[in-house]
Amino acid sequence: MRQHSLVRQHSTFPRLFGSLLLVVAAGISSIGAAPERGAPSPAPAPAARPLDQIVPAPAQVRAGGAAYTLTARSRIQVAGRSHEDAREARRIGSYLAGLLRPSTGYALPVTDRRGDGGIRLRLVGSDGRDRERAPLAQHALGLGEEGYRLESGRGGVTITAQEPAGLFHGVQTLRQLLPASVEKRTPQPGPWTVAGGTITDTPRYAYRGAMLDVSRHFLTPDQVRLYIDQLALYKINKLHLHLSDDQGWRIAIDSWPRLATYGGSTQVGGGPGGYYTKAQYRELVSYAASRHLEVIPEIDMPGHTNAALASYAELNCDGVAPPLYTGTAVGFSSLCAPKEVTYDFVDDVIRELAALTPGKYLHIGGDEAHSTSHADYVTFMERTQAVVRKYGKTVVGWHQLTGATPVEGAVAQYWGYDATSAAERARVAAATKKGTRLILSPADRVYLDMKYDRSTVLGQSWAGYTEVDRSYDWDPATYLAGAGVSEDAVLGVEAPLWTETLATNDQLESMAFPRLPGVAELGWSPAATHDWDTYKARLAAQGPRMAALGIDYYRSPLVNWPAGQ
Repeated sequence: MRQHSLVRQHSTFPRLFGSLLLVVAAGISSIGAAPERGAPSPAPAPAARPLDQIVPAPAQVRAGGAAYTLTARSRIQVAGRSHEDAREARRIGSYLAGLLRPSTGYALPVTDRRGDGGIRLRLVGSDGRDRERAPLAQHALGLGEEGYRLESGRGGVTITAQEPAGLFHGVQTLRQLLPASVEKRTPQPGPWTVAGGTITDTPRYAYRGAMLDVSRHFLTPDQVRLYIDQLALYKINKLHLHLSDDQGWRIAIDSWPRLATYGGSTQVGGGPGGYYTKAQYRELVSYAASRHLEVIPEIDMPGHTNAALASYAELNCDGVAPPLYTGTAVGFSSLCAPKEVTYDFVDDVIRELAALTPGKYLHIGGDEAHSTSHADYVTFMERTQAVVRKYGKTVVGWHQLTGATPVEGAVAQYWGYDATSAAERARVAAATKKGTRLILSPADRVYLDMKYDRSTVLGQSWAGYTEVDRSYDWDPATYLAGAGVSEDAVLGVEAPLWTETLATNDQLESMAFPRLPGVAELGWSPAATHDWDTYKARLAAQGPRMAALGIDYYRSPLVNWPAGQ
């Protein structure tokens, strides 16, 4: 791969967490302090970053007015429309303070006491009032669950939202409005200035996801937490965990314990593999929720199941367990659809996984089941979807699910690409006309493991080469319009990161970045903002920020990265 190595911050999770927090808080606001008597006049401050020069692009920007500079006297003021929301605002305020303190060196106390100036984080009701019933921002109306309004001026920065997720997303915007060095874990010189003006921002799509394949190579909880923090910066709100495949089973299931202890004991190329205990999985779900990401677990079935078949002989039609698999071929394995024990297995796994997962979705895979007959596939998917609904979850499956009969409310994840047949696209379109909604993950656009070009060492190229411009320059609303899919059928977008060739943080990051921010923008920003030429300039400005965070990103030659990046 075309690597330009960074001096990476090899940090533990707590260190990364602090770095991210720094980024968020620095962008919110500050109160200017008078210079000490006799002190030399400070050098002129560099111009603040324009409000529209962030990723994802905000929906509305009104620039103008005095800038705000964070200083040692700045506070973070929090308010909520209820005691519960006040606590949530305080939690987000503490997160912000934790991000900003290491690089600024400021105390940044978090308080619910009103005062002049500072960083203000406010959760307001649909009537535009805070917990004290004082008129706040009637302009907050219509922000929905994830929208926010950021106002910056000489006296401070105020972020207003109707729901905690919106307040958190506003904090991510604040991070990006501050200098990139705010992301560092050691004191930096500043100044910490936010341009004056107002941003009013809401997402285009409710579903903005990233998938992490922890099956081909097992990724530790710390690696997953690191990725969650990186996703949060760009307002991703779904984390799809691919928990099972031929090469490894990664979640403990009490009723079938060998799935994890034996089926999880290896990975691509051999090695020790690994799995998440239930406690570890719950902690990852909780950590993601603290960053306002919903975890969507996937157990891929009936194909991609060799790890399960090797663990329990009775799941095989011939009653013989195959050996564990460490290669990268697909399509050779299948659960035995005619056997009733198969559905006992499915019920147990989904029941235990649903109980661990507070989110609404549960992904059942369904792709590349080449060793399953069509009749068996239809039967299996019909019965498995019923189990998912039995335990209160919404079915998600890869788009091959449309080859069976998706249940009411089911979501199909489309991973087709240029080589996908017209007949397959038509089948997907027909399902949308019956109510199935789509998550778009076209493999030749947003599969983050695809090589950038012929010189890329890591990744694969079966869907072609995917440079940064190709990953960004498409419209989810019209991508399948030629097949008859309407914009209303599109739930959102997701960028999968498969790990056949990836195992370390540096390897994951070099493939995900800088393509992932572009996919996040496709999901968040209005279609009117979509323009490669303006986007690549904003992306270039992300280079120093990613470097400050220790992200080992690919320096695409299509982007004019700042000198030294």
